[in-house]
Amino acid sequence: MSVLVTGAAGFIGFHLSRRLLERGTPVIGLDNLNPYYDPALKRARLAKLHELAEAHAVPFALIQGDLEDKAAVEAAFHGRDLAGNPLPPGPPERVVNLAAQAGVRYSLENPSAYIQANLAGFGQILEGCRHHKVAHLVYASSSSVYGGNTALPFSEHQSVDHPVSLYAASKKANELMAHTYSHLFDLPATGLRFFTVYGPWGRPDMALFLFTRAMLAGQPIDVFNDGQMVRDFTYIDDIVESLVRVLDKPAAPDPTFNTAAPDPATSWAPHRVFNIGNSNPTPLMAYIEAIEAALGTTAQKRFLPMQLGDVPATAADTTALEAWTGFRPNTSVQVGVARFVAWYREFYGV
Repeated sequence: MSVLVTGAAGFIGFHLSRRLLERGTPVIGLDNLNPYYDPALKRARLAKLHELAEAHAVPFALIQGDLEDKAAVEAAFHGRDLAGNPLPPGPPERVVNLAAQAGVRYSLENPSAYIQANLAGFGQILEGCRHHKVAHLVYASSSSVYGGNTALPFSEHQSVDHPVSLYAASKKANELMAHTYSHLFDLPATGLRFFTVYGPWGRPDMALFLFTRAMLAGQPIDVFNDGQMVRDFTYIDDIVESLVRVLDKPAAPDPTFNTAAPDPATSWAPHRVFNIGNSNPTPLMAYIEAIEAALGTTAQKRFLPMQLGDVPATAADTTALEAWTGFRPNTSVQVGVARFVAWYREFYGV
């Protein structure tokens, strides 16, 4: 079985591709290596993947292109490079779509990037899955779809009709688009609502990376909402374990689905959505304390108001995920942050 991983040079895509290669699964990666954050970090991740593929004698190939680039996406689904030459992994039997324009705050500055990548681009992926009879599509959604909801923990059974950012709206749209393809074309599809993923090789625009870099440089950190934030921080290894288990168990129709009282979590079609979180919401100040402990320094804190499009708290109900996969994310913030700091020091030599 070969797997197409879009966003393979990204944070989660890199870790998932690494895990798949380690277990002997051939991988085709699709990534545009855009400069939303340092492309050098993305290239370093790809170099690791190529090294791992060679060490395990498992095929890995990368196609560089955008999700909205029809030629690049079609090449990936045919198992060919952009010149039409066959790639060793062959055509993918399953797809994990992790490529997207990320970031709530950036969606205020450049909304067109989200419309192109997250809507038009995802449409290309759905069309590829449809026409190539893919056995299972797993795609990234986000905890941000819960928007203005304040009933915690967030459950897949709740309505997600009130997003507070374009990024969140694009992810809700992805869920609707995937469900439609599942219904019309019998495409098994599973959406995963990620809750604040962190860990080694993480994104430089995320709080852990920003805080660590600033603290090591003796600079102040920006703490929004005067520190009164709570997040369900989820360690990357737990995310990948969940991802692999979901990938191996395609979505199926819910035989008990009631069309007179529809449940947003399931469907008569082969489509499911799951929360992936640590189910242990952590105050932002406690998260900062974990970074301080790992670095052996105290942060200079600059307290600021809440940013537009943000929410004060997230918390995941992961009972459905555990029932489906037999796994529940469980890495503590203290352990996960310490692992990130150790990686950061080694990678950047500080």
